[in-house]
Amino acid sequence: MLGPRLRDLRHSRRLSLKSLAKDAGISIALLSQVERERLDPSLDTLRKLAKALDVPIFSLFQDSRDMAAAVVPANRRLSISASPDSVTYSRISPGFGQLEVLEGILQPGAASSPELWAHNSEECAVVLQGVLTVEFSEESFTLERGDSIYFDSRRAHRYVNRADQRCNYIVTVTPPSF
Repeated sequence: MLGPRLRDLRHSRRLSLKSLAKDAGISIALLSQVERERLDPSLDTLRKLAKALDVPIFSLFQDSRDMAAAVVPANRRLSISASPDSVTYSRISPGFGQLEVLEGILQPGAASSPELWAHNSEECAVVLQGVLTVEFSEESFTLERGDSIYFDSRRAHRYVNRADQRCNYIVTVTPPSF
């Protein structure tokens, strides 16, 4: 579903493969393979494409809907993962509207991204299990079960699990950027 959705978004913005690839900082060959569903992109590549298209990452997988209420069954959540031993995000919210709710799972020693990154949103995260470190360029905060943090996502950040057990957390983002 990702390839056709990505192609539709690119076409709706009247972008060529070359121009979107350049805007996203990826190769034309990589973009073409993703659109033709011959390659599953990394989380980093998805972030770059979403930023270049000015859409939340999860919107690359599903069309928006105009609904007053939506139920998202646990077994039908969309999930993305950087790698099996890194971070996995599953979308708790339905994927439309101005609020995005995600469950993050970080394996021991893993981080939500290789580098600090910023986006035009606000975030609030709460730890469900384990210990979570939220890094910024100048400081970091260590959160334990039940602790929460709120911050302006335009400030470069990332989530890190420095503990020896898995960390589960809920993060809300508004407007959606993931």
